[in-house]
Amino acid sequence: MAFFEYLKFDGTALPLPDSYEVDLAAVEADSSGETEAGTIQRDVVRQGVVTISVSFSVTARWLKLLTAYSKEDKLAVEYFDTETAELKNTEMYVEGFQAKLKKDTSYRGLWTVSFVLKEF
Repeated sequence: MAFFEYLKFDGTALPLPDSYEVDLAAVEADSSGETEAGTIQRDVVRQGVVTISVSFSVTARWLKLLTAYSKEDKLAVEYFDTETAELKNTEMYVEGFQAKLKKDTSYRGLWTVSFVLKEF
């Protein structure tokens, strides 16, 4: 039985995540902020900028692959878009990569890997 794909990096489907959290934000111009009259002015230049927090439980093989992806300047990412409930393509980068040994096994351990993907 095949599992649902939440993330693909450069066409490679990643394992099923333990957690997957999508945040959509707006990018505001420098002219945004509080006016002299005390009101808030927002000059939104871009809506829906995606940030994805994700974590996986993986073997040493996937640990090695995910660590290599974390060092890339830019990744072609397909992610599960919560707005359309479909996979969507964009360019992202990895920030805050963490790997933690969950359990030692004869296969070089079970690892918890977490990171944040940020859209350009």
